[in-house]
Amino acid sequence: MSLLSVEGLGIAFGGLKAVDDVSFSVNPGEIVSVIGPNGAGKTTLFNMISGVYMPRSGRVRLNGEDVTGYAPHLLARRGMSRTFQNLQIFQNMTVLENAIAGFHLREKGSVFADLFGLPGSRRRSRDARTGARELLARVGLANAAELEAGSLSYGALKRLEIARALALDTKVLLLDEPAAGCNAVETEEIDHLIAEVAASGVAILLVEHDMKMVMRISNHIVVLDHGVKIAEGEPGAVSRDPNVIAAYLGTKTEEPSHAHG
Repeated sequence: MSLLSVEGLGIAFGGLKAVDDVSFSVNPGEIVSVIGPNGAGKTTLFNMISGVYMPRSGRVRLNGEDVTGYAPHLLARRGMSRTFQNLQIFQNMTVLENAIAGFHLREKGSVFADLFGLPGSRRRSRDARTGARELLARVGLANAAELEAGSLSYGALKRLEIARALALDTKVLLLDEPAAGCNAVETEEIDHLIAEVAASGVAILLVEHDMKMVMRISNHIVVLDHGVKIAEGEPGAVSRDPNVIAAYLGTKTEEPSHAHG
């Protein structure tokens, strides 16, 4: 069974169909990328899957459960995490504190226990700290744990955001332009990290403008144009598809514009 199944999703704004009847699935350990020209509906699609927008039509299933329109925090508790185009990092907190913050949604203790520092609360705090350090090691930031997050490079901050998303016992990870703003070295580090996360069995759905990165790491690609799926398949086949080439006509197919879709 697919971990994430998108079935006929659609939404309109002011009578204009932003996304229309899009379907695909993501299996455990698979990297699926959604690409398309500017304004193709990629971010809108992400927003429907992750509970930011309520679809007008269609279904989102997470591990077989219909979760269409569920709020992001409810999806997180079921194993779906998302990163955003713009960093959602607490710049004035340490790297470790940022990672620990990702564990809070998993906690089921009472406010009373936390307020009075009862044993259950202290145990959860220890577990979160231990888990956060393990995640930082996983994303190559173990040595930066006590640094202020704002002092990190942009690429390191992107990896920190992925670490925090993984704190939620993630089964499906949605990455919204994880390499945007990164230099070539930082992009390669994120490439390797995404591949390692997928290898652990996490299903990854990716929106990314860096076509070289997409072609390098994706198992499967979904192409949108004006909200409609125009192609789907393995990277090699998609890159040769006449519909895809036509959709990107007027831009460099290798490097589409970095404006948000």
